[in-house]
Amino acid sequence: MSNPVPQSALDAILGVVGPKGWIDDAHAMEPHLVERRGLWRGTCAAVVRPASTEETARVIRICAAAGVPVTPQGGNTGGMGGAVPDGGIVLSMGRMNRIRAVDPLNHTMTVEAGCVLAAIQEAATEAGCLFPLSLAAADGSCQIGGNLSTNAGGIQVLRYGNARDLVLGLEVVLPDGRVWEGLRGLRKDNTGYDLKHLFIGAEGTLGVITAAVLKLYPAIHAREAALVAVADPQAVLDVFVRVRTACGEALTAFEMISRMPFDFALKHVERMRDPFDAVHPFYALIELTSPRPGGALRASLESVLARALDDGVAKDAVIATSEAQAEELWTIREDINEAQIPEGGSIKHDVSVPVSQVPEFLHRATKILENAVPGGRVVAFGHVGDGNIHFNLSQPEGADTDAFLAETNRVTHRVHDLIAEMDGSFSAEHGIGLSKRDLLEHYKSEVEMDLMRTVKRTLDPMSIMNPGKVL
Repeated sequence: MSNPVPQSALDAILGVVGPKGWIDDAHAMEPHLVERRGLWRGTCAAVVRPASTEETARVIRICAAAGVPVTPQGGNTGGMGGAVPDGGIVLSMGRMNRIRAVDPLNHTMTVEAGCVLAAIQEAATEAGCLFPLSLAAADGSCQIGGNLSTNAGGIQVLRYGNARDLVLGLEVVLPDGRVWEGLRGLRKDNTGYDLKHLFIGAEGTLGVITAAVLKLYPAIHAREAALVAVADPQAVLDVFVRVRTACGEALTAFEMISRMPFDFALKHVERMRDPFDAVHPFYALIELTSPRPGGALRASLESVLARALDDGVAKDAVIATSEAQAEELWTIREDINEAQIPEGGSIKHDVSVPVSQVPEFLHRATKILENAVPGGRVVAFGHVGDGNIHFNLSQPEGADTDAFLAETNRVTHRVHDLIAEMDGSFSAEHGIGLSKRDLLEHYKSEVEMDLMRTVKRTLDPMSIMNPGKVL
């Protein structure tokens, strides 16, 4: 570390959190230093694990007085390097994992930042409610503090919104150690600036989220899932419009999968099978849910898909006949990331455009990648119902992985230039962290960057909170 942490500060912090909240053994610290994809590795003097908001505040006050950098960390499941430390301490929130209160009548749950997302989902279910944020495979390891700090998206944004749409109140330790107590379960509160939105999506650069009041929804009692085969992205969008019009708010998720990632999944995921006899260029994965039991959802889905088949918009369709079959259909989508790994290097883009422009983006971006890397394999999939496409390029078969990945900057800038031209976003749901910090500078306007820097300087004038991330 270029700026070692004063021993007096470390001693004071240890005095606050005690041995249970202190890790300075190199082997035990290692999981907190490495980003999950292995692209970044950081350094720190210690991993500090406070057990309460008061302990967190006392630790931050010590760090502020000594100028010690603080890297807040949840489950460390992010992919942008936003939780990788650069000196100072890691503030790991895993011990703050209590569910403080559940209010089924108000449809709220108050939780601490270290609560694992799956535990929150289970507690909501036990209360006869639903907490809809879901990140599939990460649910059992990611923590709600990190979910909120990155404004996580997931598979149900279409119906319930991003993480920021699921929060009513926050408790935050500020960079000077003061605590903002904003844990209010109100749906209407017009008393000035809505401060919680400063910290949601800020990736720990403006303070540490220690607790939150989350919105709950009625429990789901009916679910239908279908996989629809189509000829092209425009047909995907046509099916989306038909289902949205016919089923309204029951449409919970609408995912697109192109054939290449579909083939990868069939090839590399053991339990995978193709539900269709023929090969199709694109697929739409649809999920409808309702708090009301009964067969209305299935009748609606069968009707709209029958019309799509009759009109030639859809080429084939499978509606799950059981919960197990619905899970099988979702496995195709959820295991795509895993299935890309054996195919070698992958250049990834997490982008969004207005839903109406998804077909145009896919057409133009595919041409860009095919021209940039002859033989490269376009892997396009994602949450097309909200305009978010994971638009990746796997290396040509037999290519040298290192040589392929050396083209990353050249390729991504071409895609991101197209995104800027289409008024889209180069980071739809994964955040900025270290990976996209320079892109933020390049594509955001001077006014936007000045506003962000002003907020950062005002709240964190010493720049001790997750320094070097986002800005």
